[in-house]
Amino acid sequence: MPVEIRKRDMKLSDHNISRDKYNELKYFCLQYWQKKQEIGRNYGIDGFSQDGMPRGTSSSNPTEKKALRIAQLKHDTDLIEQTAMEADTEIYPWILKNVTSGVPYEYMDVPMGRKKFYEARRYFFFLLAQKR
Repeated sequence: MPVEIRKRDMKLSDHNISRDKYNELKYFCLQYWQKKQEIGRNYGIDGFSQDGMPRGTSSSNPTEKKALRIAQLKHDTDLIEQTAMEADTEIYPWILKNVTSGVPYEYMDVPMGRKKFYEARRYFFFLLAQKR
């Protein structure tokens, strides 16, 4: 007898989240650790050498560009963290681990049942969809 593979029904339609929107949010969350690393790499001041050679007409400030990039990355990571806390203050570290690293419920020691965990996870995506 062939084994039938069952697709997970996230039931995000109950929260008016389309499959495409869910995928957008999921991949946004999976970039969390890359963004954290980039924040760490970008701290510091870029030097600008005045060698007397003419430059283009645009005024370039690499330190300002770097600060703006860090601010955007920080906003994104804070948004994910705060939304996980709003979804469920008791298990937000496990929600965060699940949505940012893809670690399934079965590999974490979550202090609640699987059904409740995935309800909180769906609520996380509902809240994140409202904010983004």
